[in-house]
Amino acid sequence: MTEQENKLTEQLVDAVVGGIQEQKGTNIAILDMRKIEGSICQYFIICDGGSNTQVDAISDSVYDYVSKKLDQKPYHIEGKENAEWVLVDYVDVVVHIFQQPTRAFYNLEGLWADAKRTNIENLF
Repeated sequence: MTEQENKLTEQLVDAVVGGIQEQKGTNIAILDMRKIEGSICQYFIICDGGSNTQVDAISDSVYDYVSKKLDQKPYHIEGKENAEWVLVDYVDVVVHIFQQPTRAFYNLEGLWADAKRTNIENLF
């Protein structure tokens, strides 16, 4: 990957985090998947919402924030029907927005424990 592509991916990560924080998403974790063999993307960004309404609002905020800041649309969005786990796929960056019990059940951080993890402090 070129330096320019890396910079664009980092900007995407920052914009996703901004969109999550705009709707008060909590427990944001960035998993750097670049050194994981067989990884499907470069980064996972994982966060919590307190209800299906908040999870849905966070996913909408990520979409809007990235669209405004970087003029990018996701490749795919999945899970908005019940909003227990919404996945927003930007190909190189995959965003997982969970309700807490669902996040604990699927434990993506445990499944990808080899990835370098960066926790983002809650803003409130």
